[in-house]
Amino acid sequence: NALISACARGGAWREAAKTFGRMRAAGAVTPDTITYTALVSAFASSGKWERAEQALAEMVESGVEPNVLTYTALVSACEKGGAWRRAQHWVAAMREAGVCPNLRTYSALISA
Repeated sequence: NALISACARGGAWREAAKTFGRMRAAGAVTPDTITYTALVSAFASSGKWERAEQALAEMVESGVEPNVLTYTALVSACEKGGAWRRAQHWVAAMREAGVCPNLRTYSALISA
């Protein structure tokens, strides 16, 4: 998780994705909410909103529930990628999932 988060902070989304893939392939670590949120954040740092959406879909398919940080990172990815309609979609989706948007979520939505 720490390595993926470091990649996210450094804008190294490709390295974050590779690290995540290696983690899963090794089977030694099962990705959790923190792991997926770090991956979504890595994509967000570079505006890779489509990749962030794919990571969220994989997260849900794996039975891991996204939290406010996960959704906010996804909305931020949409913001940075200029996909304001997708940002709106994800704020609505998080409400439907019972996750309350926070100030950062709304800030990213408004900036989108």
